[in-house]
Amino acid sequence: MAEHLQASTGRTLLYSLINIEAVTRSPGGNEPVAVYQEHVLIIVSAGAGWLKADHWRYPLEKGAGFLIEAGSVNRIQAGEQGISFYQLSFEVIRRGHSNHGGVDKLSGEGLLVPGLLNCRPYSQCALLLDSIYYSCRRPEDMEWFAAQTRFQELLLLIIRANAPAMKTKDDREAVERSIRYMEEHFSEALSVDQLAEIAGIGRARYTQLFKEITGQIPLEHLNSLRIEQAQQQLLLTGDRLHEVALAAGYSNEYYFNRRFKATVGVTPGQYRSLHQEGVRVFAPFLEDYLVALGVMPVVQYCHAQWGKQEYLGLDQVPAFDISGGDWQGLSRYRPDLIMLDDGFQRWQLGECRQVAPLFRLPFHQEDWRATLRSAAAVFGRTGRVQEVISDYEQLARQAKRQLSRSIRGQTVALLRISAHGVALYGSENLGYSAHVLHEDLGLQRHPAVQHLTRGQKRVNLTHDELAGLTADHLFITFDLQEGESRELLETQLWRSLPAVRNRCVYEVDFMAWMNYGVLSHQRKIADVLKVLA
Repeated sequence: MAEHLQASTGRTLLYSLINIEAVTRSPGGNEPVAVYQEHVLIIVSAGAGWLKADHWRYPLEKGAGFLIEAGSVNRIQAGEQGISFYQLSFEVIRRGHSNHGGVDKLSGEGLLVPGLLNCRPYSQCALLLDSIYYSCRRPEDMEWFAAQTRFQELLLLIIRANAPAMKTKDDREAVERSIRYMEEHFSEALSVDQLAEIAGIGRARYTQLFKEITGQIPLEHLNSLRIEQAQQQLLLTGDRLHEVALAAGYSNEYYFNRRFKATVGVTPGQYRSLHQEGVRVFAPFLEDYLVALGVMPVVQYCHAQWGKQEYLGLDQVPAFDISGGDWQGLSRYRPDLIMLDDGFQRWQLGECRQVAPLFRLPFHQEDWRATLRSAAAVFGRTGRVQEVISDYEQLARQAKRQLSRSIRGQTVALLRISAHGVALYGSENLGYSAHVLHEDLGLQRHPAVQHLTRGQKRVNLTHDELAGLTADHLFITFDLQEGESRELLETQLWRSLPAVRNRCVYEVDFMAWMNYGVLSHQRKIADVLKVLA
């Protein structure tokens, strides 16, 4: 196995381990000059010495690394106490635009650069090295696969450890880098000293910046990540409590139970029982998925400026304004569970935990099908998922056939208008509506949409860019939270657009179109058919 790493050139590199050796050299030995046929990574495990290359002499000590490019001439000499090191040989395979693979050089790729390297935290590197060495000496294919996998982890650790010296603008960015590391390795034994070492900052300064960024000290944040993982596993799987504890990073089940109850307010067993039929749930921004699965929330979210999701038809369900922060008011509805998505921090919804236990649904970005499956698992509705998906796909296919006959060759664009400007949507597979409009319904993007939104969910248009948006049809919606700004529609710039002159501008519901749920996508299809079929 080899890990795909994107280089600065835009081409894909694969790093493949060939062999690993544990080398020990005694002091005073006359070591020969070595010409390495493959790329070699040296990581010192004990002692000290130096490496001579191209008339330069580089000091080596425990925790230091050196990356040697294939074909280089080098000599490693032991110091007074001798030196021990791991020597990992590997190859780099480039998959360029020509689709022809081949061994390639390291120089200039920006991820792995020949020369001295910091291998921190060394304790983590040492564990990976020991594991790679052990696996490479086992005959089973699975162990070789494990060695390749851990080699990728080692490279990623080293790349990140050395990136701050080249790219980090300030200490704050270095701390944010370490937070991402924590989020990926929360189940491992992590200390504040290790994390500060990853960031390359003193412990006191590190803890201060960490709290400024997250609102928590490092170990509090680590516990939050672990408890969140445990919550997902409790509601989405049937794993035993001991297995849940281990996966979250707790080796002691009793300690896990105590930390879980202190954080969530109920024991893991009590929390797991919340997914049973009849649970009273509040799921702000996620009601679309619940309604599609036949689960009625005990209260629906609304917003002082945006209003509520009228398209869901939850007229008999009371509404709660999330923008007011009246969490005691929320308690009147007696929810058993509060389910949140990845945007909960924007609205300080974490404070809802004083009302009921929280559950953060796994974040699947634009993949509404995966989100639907996760929500179904929480409420025991997995048998309903495929029916919902099939109904949507049939609706989309029928609509696509109709539209292919009615607007062949015509282009469309979606604009979100507010006092902050005019935002354009349409990038491939990003944003609330792009996939529905351009993939499911087959509507043609205007060339400006494809060019301006590439790789972004939305972009704010300049006056010149808006003037160049000559799409045949425009769908528009107004963001009331940022200020409606309908005066744009009275400007000469707006009136000059071809879609405006031809009366092919269609205002759509903000709450339905700025949403990822399956029911909101059905509403988009209905809106499009109404004006274009």
